[in-house]
Amino acid sequence: MKARLGVVLTLVVALLAGAVAVAPASAQDPIKVEVYFPISVDSPITDILNGYAETYEADHPGVDIVFSYEGGYGDVKNKLLTTMEGGGELPALAIMLATDIYDLRNAEAIMPWDDFVSEEYLSDFFPSWLANSYYDYDLDGTPELYSIPFQRSVVLMYTNMTLLEENGFELPTNWQELAETASALTTEDRWGILIPNSWPYWMFQPFAIGAGQNIVSESDTEVFFDTPAAVEALQFWVDLYEKYNATPAGVQSNWGDAPGLFADGSAAMILHSTGSMPSILSKADFDVAVSAVPGKDGGFATVTGGGNLYLVAGTDEETAQAAWEFVEWLTSPEMAVDWSINSGYLPTRMSGLELDAWKAHVEEVPQAADAVDALQYAGREFSVQSLGDVRNILHGYILKVLNGEMSPADALAAAQAEADDVLSVFK
Repeated sequence: MKARLGVVLTLVVALLAGAVAVAPASAQDPIKVEVYFPISVDSPITDILNGYAETYEADHPGVDIVFSYEGGYGDVKNKLLTTMEGGGELPALAIMLATDIYDLRNAEAIMPWDDFVSEEYLSDFFPSWLANSYYDYDLDGTPELYSIPFQRSVVLMYTNMTLLEENGFELPTNWQELAETASALTTEDRWGILIPNSWPYWMFQPFAIGAGQNIVSESDTEVFFDTPAAVEALQFWVDLYEKYNATPAGVQSNWGDAPGLFADGSAAMILHSTGSMPSILSKADFDVAVSAVPGKDGGFATVTGGGNLYLVAGTDEETAQAAWEFVEWLTSPEMAVDWSINSGYLPTRMSGLELDAWKAHVEEVPQAADAVDALQYAGREFSVQSLGDVRNILHGYILKVLNGEMSPADALAAAQAEADDVLSVFK
């Protein structure tokens, strides 16, 4: 017994003296890749993402993927910036709005992906999804890739085709047809069309594009609010309730309620995100058509939306590499299709449309193929330098118009002047 005790004591002394090497805990622990994420659609996003983490970890035991739900898109951004400012533990990745790229880059909250991605990898993404992925406000004029498309959507018009056909209408293909159809189908307990405006610019952009002019270009310092097309677009929105009595008057902050109102027959048509499609189709007991938004004189228009994957600034090299390898897997054609089928967001990889899983899905849900077709009509989403300030300016004036406080022409002229003043410091 004394001999054994002596051996133990000798070992303890040796350990304390550093005579026996002990492997550091970090060498045995998996690399933690935390991901902040939002939820903005009626789909089981948390369950899907946690399932992906388990699947990935099974093949990559040295990595621990931790998805952290933070609320909506704005909450994710605020949590990241607040944690960074307070010196707290930051995630390696964050899913945030594609349009937040300028504010995030200027706050030095994100790092570029250029050292990780290949041209072959990027060439398979739909070009529309990459339109808001680059930061090009550099002295040498070289754009840098700061975000990778992930949960992406477009504005869709959902139409109760059963109702339309019963009343002798076809899918509207221009503003006049849209207004007349919505007006004719409005009753005491049903609106012809609902246009939620929790994000006014996103609902406004398809109308502006459909009138012939997007409110932004490829430049990150220029907006086109005070244009004939924009004024016409906002006037048409007003006409839908003032002239045609086809939609509720004033501000309608019913983003979360609109899909359910459409599905239960309280609206003949709604404008909403692609991400709401699974919920709508599961609840509606009628034939649902999805399309881009009819243009003024024909054709269709829409705008991209949704979130991208960002690499958080300050992430160490080893964790950044692990984060990239997970992102590469998560955004592969196979996973992009699986994510689309389960979440309702659109596929981001063109080659994904050739996979058997996608082909089988659209056989069962043809609306999914129609939603992808709408992407051909998509304009670049509203994103400029100092986006928060410029967007708030536009939002404020759109809401004043909808509430009857200003005319479209006066409001958009004022919005243009104020936005130009904010953006002047970047020119």
